[in-house]
Amino acid sequence: MVDARDTLERLMNERGDSSVALSRLLGRNAAYVQQFIKRGVPRKLDEDDRRTLARYYGVAEAVLGGPVEVPVTAASPGTRKRSTLISIPQIAVGASAGPGSLPDSERVEARFGFDAAWLRRLTTTPDLVSAIRVEGDSMMPTLSDGDDILVDRGDAADRLRDGIYVLRIDDALNVKRVAINPAGRSVTVRSDNAAYPSWPDVPAARVDVIGRVIWVGRKVV
Repeated sequence: MVDARDTLERLMNERGDSSVALSRLLGRNAAYVQQFIKRGVPRKLDEDDRRTLARYYGVAEAVLGGPVEVPVTAASPGTRKRSTLISIPQIAVGASAGPGSLPDSERVEARFGFDAAWLRRLTTTPDLVSAIRVEGDSMMPTLSDGDDILVDRGDAADRLRDGIYVLRIDDALNVKRVAINPAGRSVTVRSDNAAYPSWPDVPAARVDVIGRVIWVGRKVV
């Protein structure tokens, strides 16, 4: 069984983080992390603290005391095989590949089950992955209107690199391709559809990154 305290202490040692600095990251008093590791106080991490630490270290929340994935049994001819599914929420909001979709709702409208081993090949933070639907055609032919995409919120501004991201622009969610300018800390935000405009040399600090697109699924018609 994974011990959250041992895991956190190992992660701190590997990165050379002090307990005081980590406590400050969480907005806690300076002794908070040390007390958790050495004295077991609190007994388990607060949900928000656990999520922050998991994102900071790029690990699943489960290794820091979060919910453990539920194993399910899948039958195949002549054998019984155990596998683990991770439940990914589909959020009832679109990421516009067009004029812009206002995020007026974050209601979970469905859940998808993905094989844990497969998902971990795509991301180190499966607990921070959500599914949303693409709206519009500005990312054609890469993404089409109605596609479902997996967005990794654990792979966002602090790890920004060339790729496709969901961005918040003027309170609207947009899915766009981001290219880093190697000569400075600016980026180009563009659509794959040449009929739509691009925004070159945008200061990286002004780009509100929600997460990286790591997978796309679509209905075959």
